[in-house]
Amino acid sequence: MLAWTLYLSFGAAVASFASARCCPAVARWIALLGSVGGLVLGIVGALTLPAGGGLNTLVQVPWIPWLHAEYHLAADGISVVLVWLTGLAATAGVLFSWNLKHRAGEFFGWYLVLVGAVYGVFLSWDLLLLFVFYEIAIVPKYFLIAIWGSTRREYGAMKLALYSFAGSAAVLVGLVAAYALGGATSFNLSTLAAQPVAESVQHGLFALVFVGFAVLAGLWPFHTWAPTGHVAAPTAASMMLAGVIMKLGAYGCLRVAMTLFPAGLAPWAGVFGALAGIGILWGAVVALRQTDFKFVIGYSSVSHMGFVLLGLASATTLGLTGAVLQMFSHGVIAGLLFAVVGRMVYDRCHTRNLDELSGFALARVLPWIAVTFVIAALASMGLPGFSGFVAELKVLTGAWNRFPGWVAVAGLGLIAGVAYTLRAIQRVFFSGEPETAGTAPGHALEPVSLPEKLGTVLLVAATLVVGLYPRLLLDWILPALQTPLFAELRRRAGG
Repeated sequence: MLAWTLYLSFGAAVASFASARCCPAVARWIALLGSVGGLVLGIVGALTLPAGGGLNTLVQVPWIPWLHAEYHLAADGISVVLVWLTGLAATAGVLFSWNLKHRAGEFFGWYLVLVGAVYGVFLSWDLLLLFVFYEIAIVPKYFLIAIWGSTRREYGAMKLALYSFAGSAAVLVGLVAAYALGGATSFNLSTLAAQPVAESVQHGLFALVFVGFAVLAGLWPFHTWAPTGHVAAPTAASMMLAGVIMKLGAYGCLRVAMTLFPAGLAPWAGVFGALAGIGILWGAVVALRQTDFKFVIGYSSVSHMGFVLLGLASATTLGLTGAVLQMFSHGVIAGLLFAVVGRMVYDRCHTRNLDELSGFALARVLPWIAVTFVIAALASMGLPGFSGFVAELKVLTGAWNRFPGWVAVAGLGLIAGVAYTLRAIQRVFFSGEPETAGTAPGHALEPVSLPEKLGTVLLVAATLVVGLYPRLLLDWILPALQTPLFAELRRRAGG
């Protein structure tokens, strides 16, 4: 049933493109039904899997026989968690784009292609198939930003595409090398991981593949595409970009680089731990200096993805568990933050400048927006009770024995994160008075719609439920990390 998440998404994409000549409402409902259907299939399909979080093959048929490539879809606990994240983010993105009218059929068509490709990456067990879905996801990202984006949209779309393709090229070289060294008999992940490769070779291939994927995860200093891409993207696309697309890169680092070349991590762990720590602090400090509301959230996203990469670099079970949990947590929280900034604030106030927004007195005029952002901001800061607290605590604890210095740097990033978050809350929502908001009087602002409220409740509930009961996801993540696929990585990491 999990395999039908991607079939449904691609089918809904075709239907949405076909509805381009109809009224926008048709495309909206097609997108909503497709997204909700994917979420439901992801949940129900996971519950039908055998207990234990191990690998379960969904589909396995020949694909390109002369390359020994197969159409092989499979799922373990890590895949399940990220499939759920994709369903949540996709559904919320449609709800927060309910007002879109310009070429709605095409917009939601590209959006659903992106969603289907993401499902494909998370469920592919044949690495050539995974790479194909990974590349497919780049195409709709470009069109969504270039056509429906805002600030420097062509520049943001092209920069994102070029960075993505550059990283993909490095990944492809590594996959071809692994295939050749494995005897050119299979692209199956389990088969390739079982093939012995000289440690000296693993050192180079690990760095190549890890960096290739980490570019999309926002690894410093290859992160510069992210803030410009986030700012240029329309609301639904920025929610998917921060919420899910960046997780494709982190997932590739864990699923491919760290399982195919476990011996290659040792000489590079300190380097990537340092880059992750720098990224956490750098993103937070730069966010503190921004005057554009969306740039604040964009750099915040880079900072929080640093925790994922720090957990991966630690290679301990605790650190890896925290990294996967942070992928889910950041996906939900960042999606909500971008929804507030892009749809709730910018679409109503027509500005993202913090000084100009301070005159709207949004906390008084539209309290729903203020409350939503404060909740999302508290979750982003890692307040206990939200998913971010559990995830970041696990990452920092798991990384402490490996990189105590960089964990301390990450701690400074957390402090800077509190500063830029409180600064944004105060300047946007709690400055000015409604009667002095001359640029847009309070009565002229569009009230919060029902789809926006539903999207808010969906994402807030997700971060609260996982924060209060993290075992809901940990019972899937931990068994997957304890399977034979990660045995060599566990042995070398000693954790």
